[in-house]
Amino acid sequence: MQATPTPLANRLLIALPALADPQFARSVTLVCQHDEEGAMGVVVNKPSEYTLGDVFQQMGIEAEDPALLGQVVLSGGPVHPERGFVLHDGGDGFDSTLAVSDKLYLTTSRDILEAMAGGKGPKHAVVALGCAGWGAGQLEHELTEDSWLMVPVAPGLLFDTPIDARWQAAAGSIGVDLAQVADYSGHA
Repeated sequence: MQATPTPLANRLLIALPALADPQFARSVTLVCQHDEEGAMGVVVNKPSEYTLGDVFQQMGIEAEDPALLGQVVLSGGPVHPERGFVLHDGGDGFDSTLAVSDKLYLTTSRDILEAMAGGKGPKHAVVALGCAGWGAGQLEHELTEDSWLMVPVAPGLLFDTPIDARWQAAAGSIGVDLAQVADYSGHA
């Protein structure tokens, strides 16, 4: 019998040490959408080689704020690595926005980057290139394989915690010390 998909959106998936896939080892992924057709998320703790200034330059968007231009762009996952995904707290007033929760949004349209460049963007935003995707039932299966730890989203983790501290901080939000977790899995 097929497991009924559950709404796992607005949760963080923390890769357990036993997860061998190099794309997701030691990753924290925000699940943005989940239904019977599968799931989509954005890895929030893997820096890319790009800054927001690089993205603006490639898109022909003018910006002057040095802090904004120097912001690290994340490597959001192996699916659509050429597409930008902006996680933010600024509402759904942009052209292509998905409400992950009532306080967290994912926008994929150019207008949010233009707003950010002009100093009119959301208060908090994280930009990623690419996303992660799972087919129907795939994420549910991976959860039974001890690949992931699932925790509630703490917005401070996405917007305030340094990128390299997010893996341990996400697990620590529910009292788990990943240094104490075995790097293999098994079933009794």
